[in-house]
Amino acid sequence: MMNKVTEKLGIEKPIIQGPLFWLTNAEMVAAVSNAGGMGTLGINAGQYPIDTSESHNQTFENMQKEIRKTKALTKKPFGINLIFTPDPDKGAFTGRMIELMAKEKVAAAVIYAAKPISRWFNKLRDNGIKIIYRPATPTKEIVEASVQMGADVIVATGFDEGGTVPDKAVGTFSAVPYVVDIVNGRIPVMAAGGIVDARTAKAAFALGADGIFAGTAFLATEESPMADNIKQAVIENDAYDEVLFSAEPKYYRSLPGELPNRLVRLTDEGKSKEEVWHTANAYRGMHDGMIDGDLSKGYASLGLGISFIHQIDPIDKVVDRIYSGVPEEQR
Repeated sequence: MMNKVTEKLGIEKPIIQGPLFWLTNAEMVAAVSNAGGMGTLGINAGQYPIDTSESHNQTFENMQKEIRKTKALTKKPFGINLIFTPDPDKGAFTGRMIELMAKEKVAAAVIYAAKPISRWFNKLRDNGIKIIYRPATPTKEIVEASVQMGADVIVATGFDEGGTVPDKAVGTFSAVPYVVDIVNGRIPVMAAGGIVDARTAKAAFALGADGIFAGTAFLATEESPMADNIKQAVIENDAYDEVLFSAEPKYYRSLPGELPNRLVRLTDEGKSKEEVWHTANAYRGMHDGMIDGDLSKGYASLGLGISFIHQIDPIDKVVDRIYSGVPEEQR
């Protein structure tokens, strides 16, 4: 029995590394792909300093460079992140990115969006690019729409994840079988949120997942561009140490620190999501906290799987650790 994810994507192991904004680069992504999974370049991959991301043209040019760097480091499939938006200007940027993917022969698009958009799904399919769709919150209507629009793989994300967590506080091991039942075998389902080792991977497969979509697991690695002090903090803290605050669009969690603790206080005081997000300095705060390692002006958003990360390992060891939880019949 061949694994549905590996068959669909042409990879060896049913493991995808999440895009992670700035927290990816060619070296990290190539390492995941070379280890048998699928690495994914975040929309701001390797983009330092952050100021360059404020220009669409600069972001586009940087992505082209990062794609070519990745191709020089691996001959195996990898993907890039696409973020759908109804904004016309950003929509034009999405079209350019798809054309770049086709030109550079990038294998897959990892799409994070509240809803699938047929215009972009069609353009991706027309260019032979695989569609890995991760809905922000995997409701029945959104999951069904993504299947009907032609997604190749869907990711069931639970509240256990890092980054921008889903609108609903539904844990990963409730979200996965929910999505599996909706899809009913039509396309592969990957599990995301809190999965970092063999035990958590085995549990996801027991609930019907066909693969693992992981972010936090790849941040505490030798190849990760995350700040060394934040890597060390991942080892020293666990899920019960993390703090949760409400900001646009809904929730974020972080390692504790001066700014994250302030964001929690603002949330507890009933401040609006907009005000808290402004105080967090939006996504730039994630860059300041996780790339620069400064939790006085940034935050470090990680999933609940940090409880099971106890050392900094090379990426191939992390891939093997997760893969050891894949059932024999799914290999």
